[in-house]
Amino acid sequence: MTPWTGPTLEVHADHLRTPDQTLLPFELKWLRLDSLLSCEQALREMQVRGAPLIGAVAAFGLAFGLREGKALPVACERLAATRPTAVNLRWALDEVSRALSQAKGELSRAEGELSTFASAPGSAAGSNAFSRAWQRACEIAADDARINAAIGHHGLALLRERMALRQTLGRPVAPGAPLQLLTHCNAGRLATVDHGTALAPVYAAHAAGIPVHVWVDETRPRNQGASLTAWELMQAGVPCTVVADNAGGWLMQQGRVDAVIVGCDRVAANGDVVNKIGTLLKALAAREAGLPFWVACPTPTLDFTLPEGALIPIEMRDARELTHARVRLPDGAVVQAELMDAAVSALNPAFDLTPARLVDALITEHGAVPASQAGLLGLNSRSSLSQ
Repeated sequence: MTPWTGPTLEVHADHLRTPDQTLLPFELKWLRLDSLLSCEQALREMQVRGAPLIGAVAAFGLAFGLREGKALPVACERLAATRPTAVNLRWALDEVSRALSQAKGELSRAEGELSTFASAPGSAAGSNAFSRAWQRACEIAADDARINAAIGHHGLALLRERMALRQTLGRPVAPGAPLQLLTHCNAGRLATVDHGTALAPVYAAHAAGIPVHVWVDETRPRNQGASLTAWELMQAGVPCTVVADNAGGWLMQQGRVDAVIVGCDRVAANGDVVNKIGTLLKALAAREAGLPFWVACPTPTLDFTLPEGALIPIEMRDARELTHARVRLPDGAVVQAELMDAAVSALNPAFDLTPARLVDALITEHGAVPASQAGLLGLNSRSSLSQ
């Protein structure tokens, strides 16, 4: 079978195709998304996940809702409720809504009319609304791929610097030894329309002939590292090793990590980063070990409306994700297995907050900047994405 190397989101004339990420790594099955409900369900059930991909699918979901005659606020609210932490989702919905409000003719009505102009399926207004929303969604998807490619380019420069620097760090490194990177969760192609965020520099380095090896946190409780990151790295031919979530600090102490690079779900104006639960521990361990901790951050993931990360809502997910695990039996059957007594209570926060002071750089499509300077990227960064 031909290895899968993206893109993650295929845009067709009237529908989307994307891998069902809940079935990986055991089965690569493509979802067909062609309605508000199908997009809503895919987002809620995490068949589609990763902040940039969430935003793109939400944008198309809003277009589908307009095609079906749903009122704009209703469709927006349904999609926004699926994943409250990732700011890309709300950003994408706002972008589509703004495009509609700026359009001519029927789309330039007063706010009250705009909220219901798509209520008649097949009407001229509804058709125009769908066309404009679909166009903006396509732009958002294309922008994401371009943004991530740029993050790969800028991140590659950091990797080259780190590769050269390690010969001066006081420990012997054999010539040709791979650059050792540690990552958490999945911020690769599967989390985006294409290229990935945290893994974009890794793929760029691999394509440039720079030897890299990735330590992949398993990322309990949903195991996105073991089931998604390791899978897509293997598909791309990038050497990797899965480790327990708590092994990262030990690897750093042993001198077996050159840098830590992760993605993000939302970054506040002061540079505080919210990412998959467990990210904070990696940042603390990296600081103790004197290693760089980098966050790949597309500017749509920056939330300039929040001055600090403490204001970012943390999604609490079903405890069953923690108490059960999806496993494949020797006969090939895939089942949900209990990991603990059913009477034991469990708490399942999906994200944690890493303060800006622990982040050495945000790698954006505009270049790498100190996290403390996130606000300097300015509100215009977002409006310039489609220019």
